[in-house]
Amino acid sequence: MAAEWAASDSHQAAFGATDLLASPCVACGSRLGVRYPAGWLCAVCEWRVGDFPDDELPLPRVDVVYYIRFDDRIKIGTSANPRQRLGRLWHDEVLAFERGDRLVERARHEQFAAERFATTEWFAAEPRLLAHVAELAAGHPDPWAQYSRWLSEALAR
Repeated sequence: MAAEWAASDSHQAAFGATDLLASPCVACGSRLGVRYPAGWLCAVCEWRVGDFPDDELPLPRVDVVYYIRFDDRIKIGTSANPRQRLGRLWHDEVLAFERGDRLVERARHEQFAAERFATTEWFAAEPRLLAHVAELAAGHPDPWAQYSRWLSEALAR
């Protein structure tokens, strides 16, 4: 019976097809999976279903450039641990994250130099900067969910 099924082509169409997972991905929480002959993978972060992260290993480093708002100002900074960093900074809202390190941060500081308050990482919330932040946030209403996805993708590698 199993040999007949394996020899037939009827089961082949199911491989590589996206479908709902039985439970959320342990790495990113997505419910979408892709079925392959060797098993299921998360469709979002490609974590193998059934594998569990090793709690003894440190999380991978994912550098981000963050955009936070306080009153009518926006801070552009960078961190490999944004939860810890932003926990220390007074802000009203996390606007967006962008993957990148100090080089990307420096490029953004140069790009928006006209909006910058002298000798700080704070910028006036002008239309040009707001448009850039909106572009980064498009399709990602929760920056923390986006950061979690980047962590899970790095962990899955």
